[in-house]
Formats: sequence, C-alpha cells, structure tokens
Amino acid sequence: MPQEIERKFLVKGDYKSQAYSQSRIVQGYICSARGRTVRVRIRDGKGYLTIKGSSDAVGVSRYEWEKELPLNEAEDLMKLCEPGVIDKTRYLVHSGKHTFEVDEFYGDNEGLVIAEVELGSEDEVFEKPDFIGREVSGDIRYYNSQLMKNPFSSWDHKE
Repeated sequence: MPQEIERKFLVKGDYKSQAYSQSRIVQGYICSARGRTVRVRIRDGKGYLTIKGSSDAVGVSRYEWEKELPLNEAEDLMKLCEPGVIDKTRYLVHSGKHTFEVDEFYGDNEGLVIAEVELGSEDEVFEKPDFIGREVSGDIRYYNSQLMKNPFSSWDHKE
C-alpha cells in the first residue's frame, strides 16, 4: 500500500530566491470527508486524481494513491467537486538530500505559506532551511481539504 510520510511547517522569511522550480496548482475535492479525501488537481497542463486515507495519530503518515489524467478529464472532474477551490503556487527548494515543497496560497487563503517535506520514514533526519517555522504536521486546519472549507481568511487568529 503506497504510504505518504510528510512533515508540514509554517514558513517565515525568503524561500523564493532558493527555489529551483515553481508551478501553479488548482485543486478541488470530490470528497473531503475526514479520513478519506478524493482530490482533483491541475498542474502544468496535466490532471491528477488523488485518494488519501486518514493520517496516523501524529498526522505524518497516511495512505496516498495518485494517477495522472488527461487535462480535459481533470477539468470535467473539477465540475463535480465540492464548493471551494485551492489555488496556490508551489516552489521547490533543495535542502540537503530533501526537497521542500513551499505552497503560497491565493484567494481566501491569501497570506498563508506552508512548506512540506516528504520522508522515507517518520524518524528520518532532514536539514531544515532557514525559512522553516513552527511545525503544523498534525494540525488539520492546515490540510488543503480543510482550507477549502475553513479558509485562512476566516480564522480568528492568523499565525
């Protein structure tokens, strides 16, 4: 069973000057129920369908299955999605032997910037770039499926 192991952090400071790649991502959710999400994503002219299971107790590991789709099929599936959309630019930044994915959000999530790093195991050591802030791995408010329902702009306290 494919397993995603990632840690998630708030971002502070400059990351764009360290990025070697960037792409715009628009995604919606056919199902955003806690413990099982079905996501449709359009990135760089390609479509993707992703199914994710529930996270472990600390919010670091979960089942993930993804398939590439033709763009027209992804666009059709976007019409079936729940209300709301996630719109962001993803920047890729090398740090040691890892790559951090830094997401800068737009729309109702404007002002939120989150970095994620995928790991081979939950206890794998990694080098944190200087722009890494507080860890939010287990905080469901920062899951994209939750940001679609409860966007950053509606939060009482912005971090």
